[in-house]
Amino acid sequence: MNTALNSYRRGDPTLAAMEEIQSYCLAHPGSPAAVRRPQLSIRGDLWIALLGPSVKKGIVGIGPSVEAALRAFDAQYLEFLGPRKEASTIHDSAYRARNRAAQVQPDFRC
Repeated sequence: MNTALNSYRRGDPTLAAMEEIQSYCLAHPGSPAAVRRPQLSIRGDLWIALLGPSVKKGIVGIGPSVEAALRAFDAQYLEFLGPRKEASTIHDSAYRARNRAAQVQPDFRC
């Protein structure tokens, strides 16, 4: 075991953050943070997860830890998308319409 490398990893916030991101994404594989992989930066004591050109024009999550920033990013991303109920209602009505159309169409298979 390379003790010099291990002590370097403990002192390097970039490597620690990368490990935290990987851990979060493995624990929440379908989350917006895992799917979209926002940029992560640190300002003072706060971590910032950003998707977009800037904090003003993008989707941002801010927190005291990498996990907190990614959770905040997930919440902001889902809020940006709007309520899920509308999307599932549209999907359900399209599904029902396809089924009705299929029932009306004669089956010409041999």
